[in-house]
Amino acid sequence: MKNLIKRLTETFGPSGSEGPIRETIRKEVEPFVDEIKVDALGNLICFKKGSGGKKVLLDAHMDEIGLMVTHIDENGFLRFGSIGGVNPAVSLGQRVYFENGTFGVIGCERIEDPKDLRLNKLYIDIGAGSREEASKKVRVGDSAAFFQPAIGLGNRMVAKAMDDRIGCVVIIEALKGLGATNHDIYAVFATQEEVGLRGARVAAFGINPDVGIAFDVTGTGDTPKSSTMDVSLGKGAAIKVKDSSLICHPGLRDYLVKLAEEKGISYQMEVLERGGTDSGAIQMARAGIPAGVISIPSRYIHSPSEMVDIGDVEACVKLCVAACESPLEF
Repeated sequence: MKNLIKRLTETFGPSGSEGPIRETIRKEVEPFVDEIKVDALGNLICFKKGSGGKKVLLDAHMDEIGLMVTHIDENGFLRFGSIGGVNPAVSLGQRVYFENGTFGVIGCERIEDPKDLRLNKLYIDIGAGSREEASKKVRVGDSAAFFQPAIGLGNRMVAKAMDDRIGCVVIIEALKGLGATNHDIYAVFATQEEVGLRGARVAAFGINPDVGIAFDVTGTGDTPKSSTMDVSLGKGAAIKVKDSSLICHPGLRDYLVKLAEEKGISYQMEVLERGGTDSGAIQMARAGIPAGVISIPSRYIHSPSEMVDIGDVEACVKLCVAACESPLEF
């Protein structure tokens, strides 16, 4: 599993530029599903046929936060805007890379007050000496991702893009471990979550599932002077109650709790006060879909060094498999 996490997190794929990560995931899941298609928004939709049960949508978004070039100045420095929630304080000094292999580092204008540190004060230095030289490597509108290798810290891993490549890992590993199932399983690796839950919205409309479960990261309350939150690394899968995008279907939520207890899967309950997930879009598709979330606890979300616990990831995989193999009656 650690090799898969490393492979997925290190692959390029900011929102709107998911081509490389989509192809990486496609190669991983092809042996374990019956059909694969790509829809108009670039969602990778993988279908595993059941024997007459429910239509179950498993969702994880494959896009990551990133940067987009907005201007190249006369000295070859790149001004940029954000793709998703990018923190300027976390970004300063970080290395970034473009899909074509161009690398750069984020620098900052001179500022007198740290409170003035904003994205419009930052720039990307790709080592060019002029606009002409920079324009041979990068164009306005090109996207960049943070560049950080995945590393292991004992039973924990740190990487960029754990949000939400780790959710993709959970679904891939579940598909590998899932035998014949009564349900039709639609595994959706969705696009453009970081800019408005866009891919999941159209995928859910097209599939029209009976139930939808999203897999995404959630914050923790276990670091020094962190926000109060009853989720910690190493304590299992987080079964979501609520976030900013939805109140999870109470029947599905309680059903997941029941499954975890019956199967001896470690779990914790999650109430996320800020932030949303693809389930917020899934539940609003058509006439409404019973939707929930199984979250992977993560520290340092929306930074180039997001941390997860392998035991939590494994618990999420087990709960996903259990849900797919169960009657899903609630």
